[in-house]
Amino acid sequence: MEQSSSIMCLSISYHLACTKKIQQELAKPTVLERFLENKDDIEKLRKCFAGLWSLDDSDVVKNAIERPELFVLKPQREGGGNNIYGDDVKETLLKFQKEGNHAISELGIYGAYLRNKEKVIVNDQCGYLMRTKVSSSNESGVAAGFAVLDSIYLT
Repeated sequence: MEQSSSIMCLSISYHLACTKKIQQELAKPTVLERFLENKDDIEKLRKCFAGLWSLDDSDVVKNAIERPELFVLKPQREGGGNNIYGDDVKETLLKFQKEGNHAISELGIYGAYLRNKEKVIVNDQCGYLMRTKVSSSNESGVAAGFAVLDSIYLT
């Protein structure tokens, strides 16, 4: 038994494994084979997967607009109660298409600074956060559903 008053939480790998995007990636052909050798185990696991599709695939989006009753939009949020069903799927996807070109990104640079009196021990850039949102929104919280985590693409 641990004896500590520290706050314990799962590792980042466990948190990521529970995200819809990681589940979507694991459902792709040949991905599970990287982690498991037994073909029977792989097949049993695949039978447990629900269909997960990305909005990057225009055929999937078109199909969801035409037959919204077959799809559920599930935002990457905690706590449940945020899913979109039925005709609301169609309305939401059509709205995304209209607003698709009106996005704005926000880049935050993280730094670490530590000093002892006059001596600087650490002064480093140590990461970044990029989030993108609809430009008409004043809010930009990812967990609140107003923005998405993004990556920098330099050309």
